[in-house]
Amino acid sequence: MRTSSLFSTALLLLGGAITGSHAHGACLDASIIAHTGTPVGKEIQYDNLTFYVAEPDRRNPHAKARAKAAVLFLTDVFGLGIVENKLLADSFARAGYLTVVPDLFDGSPAPGDINVPGFNTTEFLAKHVPETIDPKIATSIRYLRRRRGISRIGAPGYCFGGRYTFRFAGPSGAASVQNGRDAYIDATFAAHPSLLSAEEIKVIGAPASIAAAETDALFNDEARLAAEKTLKETDQPYRVTLYSGTDHGFGVRANLNDPQQKEAKEEAFLQAVRWFDRWLLA
Repeated sequence: MRTSSLFSTALLLLGGAITGSHAHGACLDASIIAHTGTPVGKEIQYDNLTFYVAEPDRRNPHAKARAKAAVLFLTDVFGLGIVENKLLADSFARAGYLTVVPDLFDGSPAPGDINVPGFNTTEFLAKHVPETIDPKIATSIRYLRRRRGISRIGAPGYCFGGRYTFRFAGPSGAASVQNGRDAYIDATFAAHPSLLSAEEIKVIGAPASIAAAETDALFNDEARLAAEKTLKETDQPYRVTLYSGTDHGFGVRANLNDPQQKEAKEEAFLQAVRWFDRWLLA
């Protein structure tokens, strides 16, 4: 794994702060991650949008430390249609964060196998563009801030969703400025993002963390290095970690029979939690 971080003076602060963040969750480890099983959250409706909501157990000391912070989970193209996304949301809740997963695809996500006959990936992506996705995310942020009283929001985004964590990163984010003064995310994490542009990175106004796959046609070495270069030019703290032995999608649907992939999925999840602990709880 390789990590790149902004400004050397902040590196010491960041390292110390991440270590210190374990005071909020000293016992957090891979045991809180559910790879298989039955999701325990529930689906609700808000402003014509479906959310999967995973509530933390408020008796959990981790939850008490994170009571005013929340996670807005932005999914891959499989959305709420696959159990792995819901189980990851449940895992963030076990880490102590109220977690909300908006249905970005109006009940019609991509099938679990995009190679099934009749599914057209190009048509799907052409239908789900920023003009249709951004308003759903803005509504989700308003739900957390206005309905749930959340003051700090961290957004993990996977594949398709990774791009949108950047679009809403801070008040200056590419989508934030178009959706109202409180429609922004305070810290962002993207695992193997797709369709992310340099222009969307340049304007971020929040700390950003990326978990990259070693083999990824959608976020290849060239794209990753370009993203690092652009992040370095922003004034925001950042982190880019490359996970060996992984393919695009490992953060959600790793091959659990491969110990290296399973560990990478777990470490990427913990990367997100620790990043949020550092920038949401400070």
